[in-house]
Amino acid sequence: MTIHFIGAGPGAPDLLTLRGRDLIAACPVCLYAGSLVPEEILSHCPGDARIVNTAAMDLDAIIAEMQRANAAGQDVARLHSGDLSVWSAMGEQMRRLRALDIPVSVTPGVPSFAAAAASLGAELTLPGLAQSVVLTRTPGRASSMPEGETLINFAATGATLAIHLSIQNLDHVTESLIPAYGAECPVAVVYRASWPDERIVRGTLADIAGRVGEGITRTALILVGPALGGEGFTESCLYSKDYDRRYRPLHADSPWADWSHGDD
Repeated sequence: MTIHFIGAGPGAPDLLTLRGRDLIAACPVCLYAGSLVPEEILSHCPGDARIVNTAAMDLDAIIAEMQRANAAGQDVARLHSGDLSVWSAMGEQMRRLRALDIPVSVTPGVPSFAAAAASLGAELTLPGLAQSVVLTRTPGRASSMPEGETLINFAATGATLAIHLSIQNLDHVTESLIPAYGAECPVAVVYRASWPDERIVRGTLADIAGRVGEGITRTALILVGPALGGEGFTESCLYSKDYDRRYRPLHADSPWADWSHGDD
């Protein structure tokens, strides 16, 4: 018996991984995170599966469901939206399950920032503009932020910021970032990335709050950084005809020549 934590992806049912689909289909019990997981994904559950919406349950109740399944020898598909590595609350569940000696597995999912970037048709790391992406959030009721993990500190790097769970703090976000990025820095707000009702609002740090207005209050990702403009970047060496590659050296005295037919 195993509790299978499965990243259900950002919303579009066909962005579920094949491994995730097959695990769901094999589990007689499915626990899923309410409105964040589309009902179409639950269609992969066996016809007689016990399907439990955990949206209104506390941690004790969720673990109790898992313990019941464990006692019955039943595998569990535990579905969370996006990818499990960030803001999934998987860690606290796994800590309790390990203390109970209940086996677990983890299957990754497509993260929301990747789905948002795809909807924008944007590469978040462009040479000369940004080579890092910071996944962060602002303080909320559920979780505070550790000291040092501030928007001001992250902005000082010049990286592309993917700011989750913070659309309600949009004014604070823009005020914190303008000193480092400038008022004209490109911003995109992507509401429910990959869902049928997805909305994209583009603007700058100076005007994005007014463009978003009061219509988007949750389930939106804020992306900030020069890379979103898609201009002023240099071309990488990756596809340059003059770039000396390890597996395709340009000439016999290339430092990579001896490796071109090796196992490395």
